[in-house]
Amino acid sequence: MTAEPSQHDPFSQTGVSRHPQSGVRHIPGRIFLVRHAATEWSRLGRHTGLTDLPLLPDGEADAVAVGRRLAHLEPVLVLSSPLRRALDTCRLAGFGDRAETSELLVEMDYGDYEGLTTAQVRLDRPDWDLFNDGCPRGETIEDVARRVDPVIERLRGDTKLCDGDVLVFAHGHVLRVLTARWLGLVASEARRFALGPARIGLLDWEHEWAVLGVWNQ
Repeated sequence: MTAEPSQHDPFSQTGVSRHPQSGVRHIPGRIFLVRHAATEWSRLGRHTGLTDLPLLPDGEADAVAVGRRLAHLEPVLVLSSPLRRALDTCRLAGFGDRAETSELLVEMDYGDYEGLTTAQVRLDRPDWDLFNDGCPRGETIEDVARRVDPVIERLRGDTKLCDGDVLVFAHGHVLRVLTARWLGLVASEARRFALGPARIGLLDWEHEWAVLGVWNQ
């Protein structure tokens, strides 16, 4: 299960760390990314896109533990995928009453590969690479980037979010792509940001640079 917060927990800090930015009027706050807790398919490594699975009982416990780690935050915005595994993680973490759902944050559509593991797909396509090849009758990683880019534009451009913390509850691949795009990388670089169930990442700023604060914690 997710570890209890401690003085060494990078998410136990209060307040937003700000850095002067040359020529930037509005300074976005920190963005906490939370992958949903474990489901039966995530436990087995099966690609879970739009299939609306519930959390496992120990996944529910992990979601509550995530809430304890983030309980000190007073977010100015809470976003969640509408799929139940993300929304239930948000609710069990204690932020469900203020969550705004967005279809832009649903998981990648795996098309014909929904419910399959990578090993199963590679029985027929030995060289298949999700980040390069996408999914037949589903999405490519660039399709996911086109969905998350407007989310990033909102988080960077809305003056009401300045100097405030934002929480985003969603799914593994969509959050990985969001992270790559936040850092100015091409969507396929999302392959470098593995994020486990009920794990948290932090997007932040240093001077005028969008940075990765902490990851997969």
